[in-house]
Amino acid sequence: MGYSSSSSISSSARLSTPKFRCFDPDQFFSERHSHSSRPSYVSMRPSSSENSIPGTPTNYEPKIVTGEAGYVLEDVPHLSDYIPNLPTYLNPLQDNPSYSVVKQYFVNEDDTVAQKIVVQKDSPRGTHFRRAGPRQQVYFESDEVHACIVTCGGLCPGLNTVIREIVCGLYYMYGVTRVLGIEGGYRGFYARNTIPLTPKVVNDIHKRGGTILGTSRGGHDTSKIVESIQDRGINHVYIIGGDGTQRGASVIFEEVRRRGLKVAVVGIPKTIDNDIPVIDKSFGFDTAVEEAQRAINAAHVEAESFENGIGVVKLMGRYSGFIAMYATLASRDVDCCLIPESPFYLEGPGGLFEYIEKRLKENGHMVIVIAEGAGQELLSESMRTMEQKDASGNKLLPDVGLLISEKIKGHFSKQKKMTINLKYIDPTYMIRAVPSNASDNVYSTLLAHSAIHGAMAGYTGFTVGPVNGRHAYIPFYRVIERQNKVVVTDRMWARLLSSTNQPSFLNPKDVIGERRKEEPKTQLLDEDKPYRP
Repeated sequence: MGYSSSSSISSSARLSTPKFRCFDPDQFFSERHSHSSRPSYVSMRPSSSENSIPGTPTNYEPKIVTGEAGYVLEDVPHLSDYIPNLPTYLNPLQDNPSYSVVKQYFVNEDDTVAQKIVVQKDSPRGTHFRRAGPRQQVYFESDEVHACIVTCGGLCPGLNTVIREIVCGLYYMYGVTRVLGIEGGYRGFYARNTIPLTPKVVNDIHKRGGTILGTSRGGHDTSKIVESIQDRGINHVYIIGGDGTQRGASVIFEEVRRRGLKVAVVGIPKTIDNDIPVIDKSFGFDTAVEEAQRAINAAHVEAESFENGIGVVKLMGRYSGFIAMYATLASRDVDCCLIPESPFYLEGPGGLFEYIEKRLKENGHMVIVIAEGAGQELLSESMRTMEQKDASGNKLLPDVGLLISEKIKGHFSKQKKMTINLKYIDPTYMIRAVPSNASDNVYSTLLAHSAIHGAMAGYTGFTVGPVNGRHAYIPFYRVIERQNKVVVTDRMWARLLSSTNQPSFLNPKDVIGERRKEEPKTQLLDEDKPYRP
């Protein structure tokens, strides 16, 4: 985590184990609890610049509370942390007929979600996050709220669903009628028009791919963005994007806090690669895996129809191979899956060429799935040192699928042992542009509602997502500190190797090195956690 001098909390600052009580909303409808009744926290400051996260404020102080049995809560900021004497209001959900049948529709104030779900009887309780959901008291009146929504970065299935559900959730649950759509990403705050968003405007947008607000990379100018927020009287900012976007959201929150503005800054993590840590998975991932099946099926049909046919499919995955791995496991037609986390080599015993020759002799055809970031070490030195980047600072990667395809053709052409028929399929932009499937539509709805509840309750500077199946509020610094990656010594990758019968391309030294990098042994046992390394 990169905390200062010591990551432990002094004994004088320790709190007793939080007492979780049974919650009865009716008992508290007439009460108005101030924020001062919440538990006190210990702030921890990153120690030095080398430990700080690039692109994030160095003066951010995480809120940490500890309890007995190794309980640690990494809490999120609250408006009352820097604005004193904020008034609170009864949550209008108590009068919402849709929620009248719900037995417990307000989240218990003490509810937290454990980051690690598999533990031993003597192990510490570990890190927890504040549970998402509606609170009894809110810090905004409905007619006071002026919200805005912005989408940044690349496209992803489910963007329009999230936009729709933020608008409809604010309107139907909290009676908020003023919502703006910021056009064209971050630069839209100061360089583009805005779109008034109402339930009628967004009614059918979830049936379309892309984003009705438009998107872009880069364009982040903190001062201009916050000035625009302040000038327009915006006090809810919903930012949808990947890790780079969440870094930008963290900086915006820090500037808002520095100016003492009553503005809730909320991030909704979006990455089709599923490379955001802590959360179970990102929205759009299920759709991407499902859509990838079409490309894999086409490659299989092509390969099966020709003598020594080879179908090569390139899928998304710049640094994380989750789409390739799960699409391979779902398909069962793939003979080899290549991802960034698992280096491979082409020539020699145990190499890719040898394996291809073996599979063609056995089956007469084969299908190869490769993530876009795999095999970059095989590129020529001149191609690797070009260091071209997009507007978000992401390194532009050469088309490794095309490169591997050409190398396979070249190898068998030189060997003259057998003639091959190779077909290369790149469905990248087709997958990104499709509407989300049913699973992602439901998931996007829950994300949007959790974000709304958090903002109305006065929380800020957080991103929202499921942790072990329960939605939680996660501090920005936790989702931008690293990237989620496939662990090639984990059981899920072993399942894939068993499914494809491909070599692991790892020697024993590589395996030992990977295991030493991993966290405690319990991580290897936590096999049932979906879409997590």
